[in-house]
Amino acid sequence: MTNDERSRPPVHALLADGTTICIRSARPDDHAQLRCLYEEMSPENLRLRFFVASRRSAEQAADRACAAPRAGYLALLAETKGQIIGLAEYESADDPADAEISLAVADDLHHRGIGTLLLEHLVSAARADGIATFTADALAENREVLKIFADLGLRTARHFEGPELRYSIQLAEDETYLTAVEARGLTADVASLEPLLRPSSIAVVGAGRRAGSVGRAVLRNLRTGGFTRQLFAVNPNVSSLMSVPAYPSVSALPRVPDLAVLAVPAAVLPETAEECGKAGVRALVVVTAGLDATEAGALLATCRRHGMRLVGPNCLGIANTDTKLSLDSTFAARHPRRGTTGIAVQSGGVGIALLDGLTRLGLGVSSFVSLGDKYDVSGNDLLQWWESDGVTDLALLHLESFGNPRAFSRTARRVSRRMPVLTVDAGRTEAGRRAAASHTSAAATRTMTRQALFTQAGITATGSVGELLAAAALLHSQPLPAGNRVAIVTNAGGAGVLAADACAEAGLVMPSLPAEVIDDLLDRLPEGASPVNPVDATAAVTEAQLKSCVDRLVRHGGIDAVLVVLVPTAVATATGEDLVRALTDIPGRRPRTVAVVRLDQALPVRLLPTKGDGTIPSYADPQTAAGALAHAVRRARWLARPPGAVQNLPDVETRRAHEVAETWLAGHPEGGWLDPRACAELLGCYGIPQLPWAWAESEDEAVRAAELLRGPDGRVVLKAHWPGLLHKSEQHAIHLDLRGDSQVRAAFRDVATRFAGLLTGVVIQPLAERGTELFAGVVQDEVFGPLVLFGLGGTATEVLADHAARLAPLTDLDVHDLITAPRCAPLLFGHGGSGPVDLERLEQLLHRLSRMACDLPQLAEADFNPVLARPGGITALDARVRLLPRPAQDRYLRRLR
Repeated sequence: MTNDERSRPPVHALLADGTTICIRSARPDDHAQLRCLYEEMSPENLRLRFFVASRRSAEQAADRACAAPRAGYLALLAETKGQIIGLAEYESADDPADAEISLAVADDLHHRGIGTLLLEHLVSAARADGIATFTADALAENREVLKIFADLGLRTARHFEGPELRYSIQLAEDETYLTAVEARGLTADVASLEPLLRPSSIAVVGAGRRAGSVGRAVLRNLRTGGFTRQLFAVNPNVSSLMSVPAYPSVSALPRVPDLAVLAVPAAVLPETAEECGKAGVRALVVVTAGLDATEAGALLATCRRHGMRLVGPNCLGIANTDTKLSLDSTFAARHPRRGTTGIAVQSGGVGIALLDGLTRLGLGVSSFVSLGDKYDVSGNDLLQWWESDGVTDLALLHLESFGNPRAFSRTARRVSRRMPVLTVDAGRTEAGRRAAASHTSAAATRTMTRQALFTQAGITATGSVGELLAAAALLHSQPLPAGNRVAIVTNAGGAGVLAADACAEAGLVMPSLPAEVIDDLLDRLPEGASPVNPVDATAAVTEAQLKSCVDRLVRHGGIDAVLVVLVPTAVATATGEDLVRALTDIPGRRPRTVAVVRLDQALPVRLLPTKGDGTIPSYADPQTAAGALAHAVRRARWLARPPGAVQNLPDVETRRAHEVAETWLAGHPEGGWLDPRACAELLGCYGIPQLPWAWAESEDEAVRAAELLRGPDGRVVLKAHWPGLLHKSEQHAIHLDLRGDSQVRAAFRDVATRFAGLLTGVVIQPLAERGTELFAGVVQDEVFGPLVLFGLGGTATEVLADHAARLAPLTDLDVHDLITAPRCAPLLFGHGGSGPVDLERLEQLLHRLSRMACDLPQLAEADFNPVLARPGGITALDARVRLLPRPAQDRYLRRLR
């Protein structure tokens, strides 16, 4: 199947300088502009492009690009504000897997990334069209285009043919190419956010005189927050508001603002945005809520047409506390405190709670963006901004939706290695997207998918704003624990027991202390102290004794963190402040994680300043402290692991798999479950091991198949089949342990009688050997992409729900996690004396399932149950695959939503 070039929808993307351009297919009415594109080139550039400086070449190039659609040819244009500024083409000839490419960019727009961006989109389209290789001819002196080819990130080869170079570019997607695309996207994204988060001037449109109006509140915060650059108000009824000069319209402003904050009624929002775009405004923050579909579409279209980045609508606003800027264009009640935490939220209420919480903690904010309905600027954009701003060292997110989860995951994995990224996992109680009968869809829920995303990306996911702030306080103030071993010190034995319970419930362990440590603690603590873990220092412990005890535990190599639980007593002081000083009276941070629980503390979490510039987190209850420690342990483990790699599978037949899927869908345009023969052929393309089988549509065929497939013991299995049959055991549509022809005939007659009108045939297989029954499957989530599930199989798979999940493509570490996460994992490693199953082939099965899911967008779900695991091999005993007519989507392609 080839691309229909005219059906490709236009997309918008960012150049290296942050400019928005439109990329679309060429049309017949582009002929005049394309001819001008070439005619306006210098003679030298024409010669480099066509090898001769001929104006006739311009006419021919325009003719070719604007001709009627034809197989194997695609012309993509780059356009800004209606002006064509670049063209990229490919055309295949004898070999449909190979295409010749050409590239042209307007003379005055070189070095802005136009050619590279066009080629990225051309590569994506070519892959979908089955093209594997690009070739290009260029003069050896054409260094600019040669550099574009070399820097794409794809594997290239070149050889000289006289003064010309013949370039060959392999289009196989690999980590090198994705990393190169990512790096270019980071540069473009950050540049596009400059006028939003570092504007040289701002206009508040819709600022009124009425107290309590949103526009007036935004203007007040900008003014009282000390915005250091030019500020205007747009109001046709006044000349000044709160000492800020006001003008009747955006077009009447004395200079074009970088950023406009729109607080106008929804009905006039599209025309206001259009006025901003025509004036040259580069970014919008829209606090207006209540847009209908028409207004929303018009707003986004205007922003794309004029190249404006958009925050909102229906948002609280944005802030940047940089002293050179002091930008607070929110309508929050208080200005954010300056600090190093980046915040991106969809909920304004959550945003206010986080701002207030960070202010109480003393952490403060570097930049804050309320995304609102998130038409454009997203959490992915903000992660890249914080990665590059040189200030942010902690990122907090509250995202109710994900526009491009795969791109978000890659960005978050990279950023999480530089700073903690925390989120409130919203919508955890949402049921599965649909009540599906198949095992895979029934097992996969949106909650499981989100958790897989967060786990793989290294994001610390919390259940509430309070839990997020508690974890943030510890991650910001303390070194990460090397492990999960905790020592508890308390001045009240009962409080130590509560802390021990909380730590155990959070997955932390409290190891016994060695004799030498116990002896040291006995020498340091008052008489009657219990120096085991938890350490009961008694109510008589002094400041000096507590400090000495904690310092000794910190130096003990068998402990990763120390949790000090304090209760005010009359023996020491009524407030316990002297005991707190034992922990804070140090010049900096201790080498291990230290946290405090003060049962008399009113706030859930505080940061206690130490003698130096450091802080120690103090919690009001042991559960909160233990939860924060557990989050820190998980982050440390994630950072200690290598990033992982997607395994190369050279024996996969991707092209044939596409042909199998497309052929089957041609006969079943609505999609559905593959018949056994098509299913087996598809699995064969990926080398997925299957038990031998044969198809039979009559008694005699079933008997002949059984004779061929009987093993040494002579037993076979007969499985009924009809389209849509999912649970064979529940339908009693399977006969096991059949011996001899008579039993095979009887089994066939039974299913033929009971399922008359449904049955299309039966599958005959040899009776499998005994082994561990597992389950493996994949669901193609419309938002998150393919999700691979693994766990206990057989008839108990849904009852016990012993499954783990990861988003594809799976790395080697993801596969390891899938195998070790379910409760049934000990069975795979030889629990009970049966010996370990073939783990290498089990890993291969999951890698191949992941590859199949990534290769085929048409794959809606696959269900392998049971997968028989034995020491001698892995075999899928029953496999089902459902296809839907879905187009290929390049989820890593650079484009704006």
